[in-house]
Amino acid sequence: MYIASVPNRNSPPAILLREGYREDGKVKTRTLANLSKLPGEAIAVLRQVLQGKTMLPADELFEIVEDGSRTHGDVEAVLTAMRRLGFPGLIHSRPSRQRDLVVAMVAARILKPQSKLATTRWWSNTTLPEMLGLEQVDEDELYEAMDWLLEHQAQIEKKLAARHLEEGGLALYDLTSSYFEGVTCPLAKRGHNRDGKKGKLQVNYGLLTNAQGIPVAVSVFKGNTGDPKTLLPQVDKMRKEFRLEQFVLVGDRGMITQTQIDALRDLEGCGWITALRPEAINKLLVGGSIQRGLFDERNLFELTHPDFPGERLVACRNPDLAERRARKRTSLLEATTRLLNQVSRMVSRGRLRGKKAIGAEVEKVLQEYKIGKHYTVDIRKDGFDYQLDREALAAEVTVQSNGETKLAQTRLARCERHIEAIDKKFEKLQQRTKHGQLHGKDVIGVRVGKVVNKYKMSKHVVLHITDDSFTFKIDQESVTAEAALDGLYVVRSSVSAERLDTAQTVRSYKLLSNVERAFRCLKSIDLLVRPIRHRLENRVKAHIFLCLLAYYVQWHMTEAWRPLLFADEDQESKASRDPVAPAERSDAALQKVQSKQFDDHSPVHSFRTLLGDLARIVSNLCRCPGLGPEAPTFTKTTTPNPKQQQALHLLQSIRV
Repeated sequence: MYIASVPNRNSPPAILLREGYREDGKVKTRTLANLSKLPGEAIAVLRQVLQGKTMLPADELFEIVEDGSRTHGDVEAVLTAMRRLGFPGLIHSRPSRQRDLVVAMVAARILKPQSKLATTRWWSNTTLPEMLGLEQVDEDELYEAMDWLLEHQAQIEKKLAARHLEEGGLALYDLTSSYFEGVTCPLAKRGHNRDGKKGKLQVNYGLLTNAQGIPVAVSVFKGNTGDPKTLLPQVDKMRKEFRLEQFVLVGDRGMITQTQIDALRDLEGCGWITALRPEAINKLLVGGSIQRGLFDERNLFELTHPDFPGERLVACRNPDLAERRARKRTSLLEATTRLLNQVSRMVSRGRLRGKKAIGAEVEKVLQEYKIGKHYTVDIRKDGFDYQLDREALAAEVTVQSNGETKLAQTRLARCERHIEAIDKKFEKLQQRTKHGQLHGKDVIGVRVGKVVNKYKMSKHVVLHITDDSFTFKIDQESVTAEAALDGLYVVRSSVSAERLDTAQTVRSYKLLSNVERAFRCLKSIDLLVRPIRHRLENRVKAHIFLCLLAYYVQWHMTEAWRPLLFADEDQESKASRDPVAPAERSDAALQKVQSKQFDDHSPVHSFRTLLGDLARIVSNLCRCPGLGPEAPTFTKTTTPNPKQQQALHLLQSIRV
């Protein structure tokens, strides 16, 4: 007897129990039972029994030791990538415990980014310490390993540069910041806030990568260091430490300013690519060097200008970007106008103006009290004065008391209370005639400043503020001038056309998105470099360098795993696509995003969820049951499913 699986059109296969026999010398079969409704586990057991194998309950063969299960698959994936990259040798050529600790911290930063203390408690639940031969590690030893790593940073960066920077090739550089939890670190300063954390101190750090975005070096600066000041140290590092005689440095317009360009011109072999600032572009428009009609049939053209001697300028216009910016500016101006109107109402709210309106309010007060007839009121358009005839009031009280002194005193005391109440109400009315809810040029100005700076629209708003008034209007000329720049940008470069043609120059500038991708991964998606909690300057530098090394490994893992991730697998088209038009994903990538699954119905992953799926591969510590805690143990690792096997296999494609 045996079990047969028979294909069934448009339905799952039929599972049949069959028997083979001979009749008249011929082999025939007959079906004994249909097992299709049995669970898969029962069919698998029956198949083993029919093959003559003896089946025993699993708990009679072995048991899993308590606290003996540790995650393994994700650890194996990261360490496999590290082996393919020769990562331990990259850290240091000689094996040492410090090197192993650094490798472990880099792996932990990819697997579970957290504090060093939390790391030492977490990794005992993984096979990471066992696979690296590390036992009984505490946070102090990790801090010492960080100090050791910082001492070797220069040598490691030289190795990375030798691997990934080519003579005459592109190098990308950009700067970002991360905030501190604490105030004692010398690097922690207030500066240009990129994290949206108001009131937090920060540290700046610049990332140097090759054209693909593979990180090569990182430099750490005080939090108040300006972007341009960090550029020339990178040039010196590439020339003196990395021994590059020819290279092209790509940076944004806030990084490579005119001052830096003047310095770069004196350095032989150092080319650069950046972009013009809006005011410079506007000058080219006003001077007629750039005419919008030139973009009717093409979206970029090259030009030169006397203000930029020895440079190539490439003017680009993206209509889609222009439309988005126009819509955004309109919505921001509308939002700013609404808020400014609120401030205007706050300035005038509560203000009392006009003889008729003031008189009506005064009359309401006087009618509340019988003594109102003894008040004389002089009402003006912008206020009022009043006077009480106390002699007439006293005479009236005396007459009404019929000469009874005690009663007269009681009534006079009540009148005094009414006089005091009227005075308070008149004082409030007089305040209302003077100013509204917001009063004073300084107070109004502060409130208006918060509004116009909220959406960065102050450049388009004309304000008029006095102590008791506020008006504004939208500067249409300013709006029109800015609208002329919508979708328009100009790439400037010192690199010759023979070396990089017009389209390649624009594509090279747009490669800065690879550095931005690195910052997103470092800061918020996977590696969580922030918030920084270290107090010592060297520890902060070591922490950031450790995160760079983790990104180096993760970058290669992500590239190898593109077939399993939401990432676009068609990378070759980037080199030939329109350099100005918005980047578009391939149809295959869009299909993955829309369906969120592959043709076999398995899920498409992010980097983090794929690591989580691999973590389901567990190393279990087992022993024979009934022999007691002293019995010998052995490990049993979860068999990977096909997708897990594919993920581990893809890592073998990593090449240095």
